[in-house]
Amino acid sequence: MVRPSLLRKETKMRKVTFGGANSLDNYFARKDDAVDWLMWGEEAASVMADFWKSIDTVVMGRRTYEVALRMGAGGGAYPGVKNYVFSRTMKSGVKKVTRNLEFVSEDAAEFVRRLKNQEGKDICVMGGGLVAKSLFEADLIDEIGFNIHPVLLGSGIPVFHEMKRQIDLELIDCKAFKNGTLLVSYRVKHDTEKKRATAKKAEKTKNQNRKR
Repeated sequence: MVRPSLLRKETKMRKVTFGGANSLDNYFARKDDAVDWLMWGEEAASVMADFWKSIDTVVMGRRTYEVALRMGAGGGAYPGVKNYVFSRTMKSGVKKVTRNLEFVSEDAAEFVRRLKNQEGKDICVMGGGLVAKSLFEADLIDEIGFNIHPVLLGSGIPVFHEMKRQIDLELIDCKAFKNGTLLVSYRVKHDTEKKRATAKKAEKTKNQNRKR
């Protein structure tokens, strides 16, 4: 009999969520990064407050960081969480050091893969469609969630970029807010799940053919 003290503690993999507020034609902001079209509301604020309790890490790209820095909040860092900014050029040029902010020059997918296997709360991919693209292609994003606004911007900073493969999703929740925005969340179907489902379907078909 194995003593409890010798049992290996199982570590739950951290969840990575990508999302934010977007226009119906899938832009995060105007081309000049303006978000004057956003409709702030108590319902969205309540959802975000709950979500913020579930994470302790934010990852973002250089452009998202620069926008946050211009807005003057926390030196470009979100409060109460560890912030990682992916950039191969900014580290040497940063003048002000923020305690909970770290610049990462290595591959975003490899870095986030390590984060997922470390202990801690969940991880948020903040803005940064290009960062999300690399994480989608590496099969590292687990959920996506958006507060879709009833506006067509026509152009701007895109939420999604062209990817090498299709990403299949499963609806988790869909809720209309009083101000006309729509909150949607989806679970990402990972490659391993799709492979198991394909194998199961093939086995079922094989068994049916044997019975004929």
